[in-house]
Amino acid sequence: MLEARKGLLLGVAAYLMWGAFPLYWPLLEPAGAFEILAHRVLWSLVTMGLIAVALRRGSRVRALARDRRVLALLVLSAASVTVNWAMYIWGVNNGRVVETSLGYFINPLVTVLMGVLLLGERVRRPQWLALGVGILAVLVLTWDYGRLPWVALVLALSFGIYGLAKKTAGVGAIEGLTAETLLIVPFAATYLAWLGTSGDADFGSHGAGHVVLLMTTGIVTAIPLLCFGAAATRIPLVSLGLLQYLAPILQFALGVFWFHEDMPPGRWAGFALVWLALTVLTVDAVRHRSRQLALAARSATAG
Repeated sequence: MLEARKGLLLGVAAYLMWGAFPLYWPLLEPAGAFEILAHRVLWSLVTMGLIAVALRRGSRVRALARDRRVLALLVLSAASVTVNWAMYIWGVNNGRVVETSLGYFINPLVTVLMGVLLLGERVRRPQWLALGVGILAVLVLTWDYGRLPWVALVLALSFGIYGLAKKTAGVGAIEGLTAETLLIVPFAATYLAWLGTSGDADFGSHGAGHVVLLMTTGIVTAIPLLCFGAAATRIPLVSLGLLQYLAPILQFALGVFWFHEDMPPGRWAGFALVWLALTVLTVDAVRHRSRQLALAARSATAG
């Protein structure tokens, strides 16, 4: 019971920190989104490298490079998380916090769709209903925005691909992120070097406080990830799945009430449809999990 409670608190902490990111990225301006991204990659590698050494995971990280299949999947996950990080930072720092929250709201729907199209998974009737309502929501939001909500769609797709690659690779959170940042860091370092030689770098140009803030991107990336990893080993997957909505709910609230982004009636209608789809999906997932546990218990009793 104590471990489960600890896991719940760690899970809540992880998602609340992720949800509060819209308050953090603007602090790094006037650095542009890609410079912030490059620093996030660089300092994440430093942070995760120190954690991997402290926890004696270095041999596990090196072992990943010897497995071609796992390495290929990590290349895919590294590319997708780079796109996700870049789009999220850009969206937040360009006044699209509400749209970034939409990306993480629709991510579970995208994950179901990817399971059907890429893995050939069978979809239950409530899941089809949720997908249909989700597609309708995107159409309504497209009409309201006057364009596709492309920031949200890129975030949802990139995070969906990232999750699929990580699940297929089957590597630990610490080893995985360390390896991913190792794969990305040559590009990040090259970009930062180019900014420095061209005189366009903001790092070091706005005082010591700004330098420290950019250096904290690694810690800010690592802490919620470690909390999430610790929670995942202590609470059921269904509980963890329900907690995932905390981050986009907080992001949405910040976008509307803190950053005062426009929310016309059409946008409220689109988000209401998204929330309806997620309610259907979540209720179905909880019921399906309960049925599976009941069947397992009966099988164990019969055995």
